[in-house]
Amino acid sequence: MATTRTARANWKGGLFDGEGTVDLVSSQILSGAGVSWPSRTEEAGGKTSPEELIAAAHAACFAMAFSKQLNDREAAPDSLKVEATSSFEKTDAGFRLTKMHLSAVAAAPGIDEAAFQEAATAAKEGCPVSNALKGNVEITLDARLES
Repeated sequence: MATTRTARANWKGGLFDGEGTVDLVSSQILSGAGVSWPSRTEEAGGKTSPEELIAAAHAACFAMAFSKQLNDREAAPDSLKVEATSSFEKTDAGFRLTKMHLSAVAAAPGIDEAAFQEAATAAKEGCPVSNALKGNVEITLDARLES
């Protein structure tokens, strides 16, 4: 069974001088979040960007995948913090999302460093958002086990 989710964007004006809003329609937890070209290419200025929204999706997806991998190794995390940082750059092919860096810190009792890193890599490879980006975006990972 497929699950669908809907988001909406509204835009007014040209690319460089216009602005818009983004709504998360399905969950209704975000409404009227501002977006603009400057919020993509300069300082956020209280607005978001498609790349920040993709980073948020990737952080949440990876956290879920990583918690599953740890749980499968009988080391369910007491805490797991994931940060995803996207890079939006001008390339020869135009502006692109070029990189995504995942940084994870977990307290997961009962797992050694090698198994922890194996779980992190498996999560990165199995995360549906990672798979959507794979082949288009360089994805790097730094995972740290807290004691």
